Amino acid sequence: MAVYYGLDIGGTKIELAAFNEKLEKLYSERVPTPQTNYEDWLYTIETLVRNADEKFGEKGFVGLGLPGFVNRETGVGEITNIRVADGKTILKDLSERLGREVRGENDANCFALSEAWDENNKQYSTVLGLIIGTGFGGGLVFDGKIHSGHIGMAGEVGHMQLDYHALKLLGWDHAPIYDCGCGNRACLDTYLSGRGFEMLFQSLEKETVKAKEIIERFYAKEPKVVAFVEKFIELMAISIGNLITILDPDMIVFGGGLSNFDYIYEALPKALPPHLMRTAKVPVIKKAIHGDSGGTRGAAALFLK
Repeated sequence: MAVYYGLDIGGTKIELAAFNEKLEKLYSERVPTPQTNYEDWLYTIETLVRNADEKFGEKGFVGLGLPGFVNRETGVGEITNIRVADGKTILKDLSERLGREVRGENDANCFALSEAWDENNKQYSTVLGLIIGTGFGGGLVFDGKIHSGHIGMAGEVGHMQLDYHALKLLGWDHAPIYDCGCGNRACLDTYLSGRGFEMLFQSLEKETVKAKEIIERFYAKEPKVVAFVEKFIELMAISIGNLITILDPDMIVFGGGLSNFDYIYEALPKALPPHLMRTAKVPVIKKAIHGDSGGTRGAAALFLK
């Protein structure tokens, strides 16, 4: 029996999960992400894989879900939130240490692949996965395969920038303009993420409140919070409408903490049509089936056909 390992490589933890060919989970182990040096980081991943090999009595296939991407031309990883691995040839180095091919993709691509491969979603040939969590990330799956582009950064939707309609919505003269970790300003990562949801509320309503409380106050029908949420949904519609115009996906699937705000699935489909072409159809929009396990599951699926 072939075993497929998916590793979800995060800034604070690394999780390995093992799956069979049907992507049913067989085993998992989670450890803190080393912050000391690159050698420790490689050794930690190698140890997780060797432990799994020992458990299953064979060499499993190894796929990584990364919070960044590996440049296809240079083999160098661009992983800004894991300093010890940023700028390193991680796939080459791990392949040499483990004596087998190691594949890697952006974690949002792995999330999208996991959802696209679910039995309930296999009828959708073009899937756009959007993560609305700490950041705003995207993954593209065409006919069951990740589309990662020329150098590997396709789907970096968080680094698209606010457009004319978004600035008009937020108020030309007083629209909050945030600096992004990528070095640019007004990136969607700082607006459409869970973190952006909180930052916008602070900027527009002058209150520092966690997303959970904003949502509770929305359901309690507090007028200013209801108005804020409607504005946020409109901002989502403007920005995601642009993605629909470019990609015309069959399905959009949301993951990340803010994806648990169920009002999005009721309100966003109604808000989208004014931002689409006349003949465009609003795609199926749903919440992720696999939740937090999507990263490991999608990384394991990098070896499936």
